Amino acid sequence: MTHVGRCFCGAVALEVSGEPEAMGYCHCRSCRSWSGGPVNAFSLWKPEAVRVTEGAEHVATYAKTPMSERQWCARCGGHLMANHPPLGLVDVFAATIPTLDFVPVVHVNYAEAVLPIHDGLPKLKDFPAAFGGSGEMMAE
Repeated sequence: MTHVGRCFCGAVALEVSGEPEAMGYCHCRSCRSWSGGPVNAFSLWKPEAVRVTEGAEHVATYAKTPMSERQWCARCGGHLMANHPPLGLVDVFAATIPTLDFVPVVHVNYAEAVLPIHDGLPKLKDFPAAFGGSGEMMAE
């Protein structure tokens, strides 16, 4: 399966193929600040499953930390994705891919949450242990 997404103005198009490795919500301060919202919906993909198909010359990148290379359209400021080199994954923001059936399975960095969400999904204090976090669960 292939999904196509675009930035806010449409100058940049991207394509994701196959199935995401995981989907969920991030509550960390960086994601909240970047997204301008109280929580960020993510879909994680292997790098080879993500491709910019139009407007690559408009894609800008900023890396606040080595963990996240955030990318957006330099024309409109529309957010596209964040490459996570240490994890070997790319987070294509769920809102960027309108045809993706977003099925979240986890909340990460829930210790930083400013909007409690009671949805029955697991709430991790930070990241899973496999990704360098504590793997510690929190109560809803």
